[in-house]
Amino acid sequence: MQRTVSIALTAALCGGAAGGIAGLVAGGDATTPVAGHGPALTQSAQAASTADAPTPAAMYRRDAPGVVVITATETKRVAPSIFTPSSTEKVQSLGSGFVIDRKGDIVTNDHVVAGASGIRVGFSGGTKYPAKVVGADASSDLAVVRVDAPPSALHPLTFDDSGATQVGDPVYAIGNPFGLDRTMTAGIVSATGRDIQAPDGLTIPNAIQTDAPINHGNSGGPLLDGLGHVIGVNAQIQGGTVDANVGVGFAIPSAAARSIAQQLIAKGHVEHSWIGVQVETIPAGVSTLVHGTPRQGVAIARVVKGSPAARAGLRPATHQVTADGETVLVGGDSIVRLDGKPIDTGAQLADAVARRKPGDRISVEAVRGGHSRVVQVTLGDMPT
Repeated sequence: MQRTVSIALTAALCGGAAGGIAGLVAGGDATTPVAGHGPALTQSAQAASTADAPTPAAMYRRDAPGVVVITATETKRVAPSIFTPSSTEKVQSLGSGFVIDRKGDIVTNDHVVAGASGIRVGFSGGTKYPAKVVGADASSDLAVVRVDAPPSALHPLTFDDSGATQVGDPVYAIGNPFGLDRTMTAGIVSATGRDIQAPDGLTIPNAIQTDAPINHGNSGGPLLDGLGHVIGVNAQIQGGTVDANVGVGFAIPSAAARSIAQQLIAKGHVEHSWIGVQVETIPAGVSTLVHGTPRQGVAIARVVKGSPAARAGLRPATHQVTADGETVLVGGDSIVRLDGKPIDTGAQLADAVARRKPGDRISVEAVRGGHSRVVQVTLGDMPT
C-alpha cells in the first residue's frame, strides 16, 4: 500500500482498483497520501541544453532556501478510561513545502495541514513564522499556506513542465525526512502516468514515480528536474510492512500543482470537472458480450441523479452476467470514446475528464445493446 510521508508527533505538546464517483470516478490502486500572482512556468527541461544544468551542489545552494518545514498542530480529544477523565492533547504533524512567490505563498500537501488549528513555517535561517491556509484541495492533496515573512526569507522556486518528463531523467528531492530539515536525495524518474489516491478517495492521475528516497516528513516538498525546477510535489511512498522508503515514491505532477495553486490563491478553492458516473473496466475478451463490439470501454455502473451524465441520457447497467470467469455489467451504456479518443479503463476516463474544466462540452461515444451513438455532455463542477 502507499503511505503518507508526513510525521506525526504527540507527547511534548500534551495538556489503494474499483472506480468511485469523482470527476468521473475512476479507480486506481489503493493509496494513502504522504506527507505574486501565481508561479511562473519555465521552458521544459527537455528543451534546455545539458550544459545549462547546474551541479547538484549548486542546485541545492540555490533551491534549498526555498524549501520550508511545516509544523501543523491539531487538538484531539482523548477518550476517558477507568483511571482518567476525558481530556485533550495537541498532536503535531511535520511536513515540507516550498515557496512559490514573493507574497509568501507556499505549496504543500493537503494532508499535511488538514484539520490543523495552528501552522508554523520554518525557514533555512532558523526563523519560524505562523501561517494561514489560503486554500486546500483534498481531491488533489494540495494546499497553499501563506506567511507574513520579510522578502529576505522568501526564495521562490520555479515550476517546470512535468509533461516533458521521461523515464530515466535525473530528479532530486529536498524535504524534511524524519525532521532532518532540507535533506536532499537523488534518483531518476522510474515511471510516469501513475494513478495515486487522494485523501478523499478520488484519483490523482499522472503522478511521477521516482526512486529518489522519500520518507516521512517529505510530504509537500519539491521534486526537482535536472535544472533544479519543480516538476512534482512529493506526496506518497509505496510500502508494505515498513514505514521507510523502499525506492518507490510518487509526486503530484507540476502541470496539476501549478494550476491548482493558482486557483487556490485566486479563489481559495479548486473547481474540478465532473461527469457523475461510476464505471467498471470491461475485461478484455468479453467486450463483445457486453456491448456487441470488440471494443473494450468501461461499463457504467451508476449514474448520479441530476449529474451531467444523467442530463445527457447516459444509463447505468441493469444487471450482471458472468462469462469466462469474469463478472461484467450489461444492459446499460458503455463508454468507448471521449472526444474521439479510445477509453479502455476507468483511469483513462477519469484522466480525460480531469483535464477539462467545468462547463466544457465533451463528445462521449457510448454503446448500448450493440448500437453506438455519440452524446454531448456538458461537464459540471464536482459537488462538495
